[in-house]
Parts: sequence; structure tokens; C-alpha cells
Amino acid sequence: MELLLTGSTGFVGRNLLMRLRRERRWRRIILPVRDPEKLHSQLHEEGISDDRFIPCRVARNFWELPPDAAPDLVIHAAGLLFGRRREEYFETNVEGTLRLMAQLPRTTRVIVLSSQAAGGPTPQGMNARSMDDQDQPVSLYGASKLTMERELRNRLGRRLLILRPPMVLGPRDAATLPLFKMAAGVIRVKPGFKAKQYSWIDVEDLCDAILASALVAPADWEKYGPFYLGSGGSITDSELISTAAQVIGAQGVTLSLPQVLIQLASLVIDAVPAWRTAAPSLGRDRVREILPDRWVCDGKPFEEEFSWKPTRSLSGTLAATADWLKKQGKI
Repeated sequence: MELLLTGSTGFVGRNLLMRLRRERRWRRIILPVRDPEKLHSQLHEEGISDDRFIPCRVARNFWELPPDAAPDLVIHAAGLLFGRRREEYFETNVEGTLRLMAQLPRTTRVIVLSSQAAGGPTPQGMNARSMDDQDQPVSLYGASKLTMERELRNRLGRRLLILRPPMVLGPRDAATLPLFKMAAGVIRVKPGFKAKQYSWIDVEDLCDAILASALVAPADWEKYGPFYLGSGGSITDSELISTAAQVIGAQGVTLSLPQVLIQLASLVIDAVPAWRTAAPSLGRDRVREILPDRWVCDGKPFEEEFSWKPTRSLSGTLAATADWLKKQGKI
């Protein structure tokens, strides 16, 4: 069997690639990347050499697949997470995805890693967003993911499985560096005076879920979806900060700031390229996702349908993330 994995130099894709080296059912694994040198460097860092890995290039959202590429399965984990304009998100997350799908055989099955942002925050008065709730994304990022889902559903039908993970945490995620730097301070800040509630998932659990769904016949994929995922119970923003502080042995006080200050800060961060790079999650578009107080989703349908259970704890996940960041010399 042949597998095509996108996003293999990103957070989730890189972790998934580490898992795939132990999966022998695929004789060839095609890896489209924008930066082949980055992929080579990461594989070297992980101490991995596998003749089954076939890199190819992505340039301006055009995919240069091998001429003989005929993947049985595509795991599409690539996408633009942080942008400034609608056109940036839609060019990559929608148009780029459709260009890839146009090159695939009509028998290829596709697992798409979308986002909870495509559905939006938990509806008012509900404990968790379900598969049946109307989609209401609040960010351009979420809108691009939702548009991608709908376009793919029209084109692929039962060959498509859409997964919507919530906040993903774990090793190899440089985007959590600001969390740990804040947690290390004497004074920490959180947006809003109310506790914000979130679903989350460990990246290893997410990889397990993706591979579990890959084993299911496509006829079953047609029955449900998109599926939300999660690591059981929800967490608060204060709990996330305090747990990050605990695993690095830091002590301090968490203060709440008016959300309007976070919005104003996002305007400044968006205007300074160096700050956008240092804190991409605080750009103007992604701050729209910070404002709602509840981002909890119901992952039970996926657990029941695919016989999968999350196993990692928040403290264990953040400890592993901190260890990886330390090895990188970042904290």
C-alpha cells in the first residue's frame, strides 16, 4: 500500500511521521514539502533514515507529486495556521487542497485534519459542541477550514473522512513556547475575567486516532462526520497556565486582563513582522478565537465508532513538551 502524508515538517505531521516509521503496511510514503532541506534536517535530528520516505516539492500551493504516485490513502495534515488576510488562508487551505485532490486517483481515500475552529465555539447554553450543531466559525482560519471541508465533501463523498481536533499539545510544537515563557514569569496574564473552558488533545493521542480511523473501511466513513476529537474532560485557561508552570518548576501569580487589551495588542503584533513570528497565535485573526469563553467539543462519537480512547494527561503532555523545548535550547 502507498500513503501520501502532507504537512510532515509541521507539528502534527512531524509527530505522525515518527509513528509511521513503525507502521510497515505502507511500502512507500510520499512526503510533499515546501522545504526538503527542513525535512532532511528534522529526520536527521530524529535519527531516522527510511527508504520508504519519498520527498517531493510543494511550491506556491502547487504539488509536484512523483509521476507514478498512486496513493491508497492520503493523510492531509498541511495547512496555513496563521495568516493576516482572507486570501492567504483560502489560497492555502482551500485552493491548495483542491489542487492536491485533483491529482489523486479516484480510488484514493482521504483523511483530512481540519480543526474545531471550522465549527466554532460551543453554542450558547450548551456543554459541548456536537456533530449536529450548526457550524459558526469566528475566524478567517476557521472559515477557510469549513470551506475546505465542504468542497472536499462534494468531490470525494464516502472516500473522505474529516477530523476536527481541538487545541493540540505535545512535543515538537514550537508554538507553545510563549505559554512556557509566560508560565515562567512571576506575573502571568490571561484574557478576560471569566474562566475559559477548552477541549484539548495530546499529539500522540491524535496520531493514534488518525491511524485508527485509517484502518476502517471507507463505507463506514460516509455515515458520520466531521468528527470532533478530544482528551476526555475540558480544561480552563488558568489550569493550562498553572500546569505549564508546575512542570517547569515555576511559581507566580496569574492576573486577568480585559479582553479589549488583548485585541489592541493583536493589532500591534500584526503590524510588526518580528512579533508576528514570535507570537503567531496573538495575531488579529486568531485572537477572534480567544474571545469566546467556551471551546468544548463532544468527542464521544469518534471514540465509539473507531474504538479509540485518549490516554495522555495534561501534566504528562506539557512535561514532555517542556522537555523537548529544553533540548532545543528554547527554555
